[in-house]
Amino acid sequence: MIRLLVVDDQTIIRQGIKSLLESQPDFEVVGEAENGKQAISQVEALQPDVVLMDVRMPIIDGVAATKAITQQFPLVKVLILTTFDDDKYISQGMRFGAKGYLLKDTPLEALANTIRLVDSGHTHLGPGLFERMMTPTLEVTSAKISTPPPELEELTPREKEVLQLIASGASNREIAESLFITERTVKNHVTSILTRLNLRDRTQAAIFANSFRFEG
Repeated sequence: MIRLLVVDDQTIIRQGIKSLLESQPDFEVVGEAENGKQAISQVEALQPDVVLMDVRMPIIDGVAATKAITQQFPLVKVLILTTFDDDKYISQGMRFGAKGYLLKDTPLEALANTIRLVDSGHTHLGPGLFERMMTPTLEVTSAKISTPPPELEELTPREKEVLQLIASGASNREIAESLFITERTVKNHVTSILTRLNLRDRTQAAIFANSFRFEG
C-alpha cells in the first residue's frame, strides 16, 4: 500500500485528487494540506510514502516545502502537480529533490502509474515538461552567467565533455559513440559527475548544465 499526502490550496482540487487516488486499490490517502507549512507538519506526523505537491500556495510555496521535506525526510518522495504556467519552478523543484512533475489534468491511469514509479525511486517528468524546462526563456537567458560555477572545476576535462552531451539530451550509447569510449565508461563518468556536483540524477545534471553558458 502506497501512503499519500495531497497538498493543494484549492479545496475542490484537493478533494478531487483525493477521490481519484482512493479509487486505486494500492493507494491510501493518509492526509491533506492546504499550504507548504501544513505539508511539512503532516509529513512529520504521518510519514507518507509520496507527497503530491501543488506549487503556488500561501505561507510556504510548494518549491520551498519540497526542499524542506526532502532534506528533513529523505525517504519521502515528492511529486509536484503543476500547470504550464508554473514551469519556471521546474528546475528549482528538481534541484531541491522533487522526483517528478505532472500536469494537474493528467488522466488517472497516468497519474497512478507515475506515483508508483516515483514510489519505487524513479524520476518522472510529464509529457512536454522536459522540453519546456530545457527551452531558454528571455528571463532565464538574461539570468545566465558567463563564468561557470566553481563546482565545475572539480570535473575532469572528459567529465565536462560528458556533462555537455548530457545537457544536449544524448543517451549513454550516443555519448559513448561520440567520445569513442564504452557505455560502461560513460556510466562511470556520469556517476562521478553526479557525485562531484551533488546532483541526484541525469535530469538534474542537464538542468545544471543548461542554467549557464557552459562550454565543455
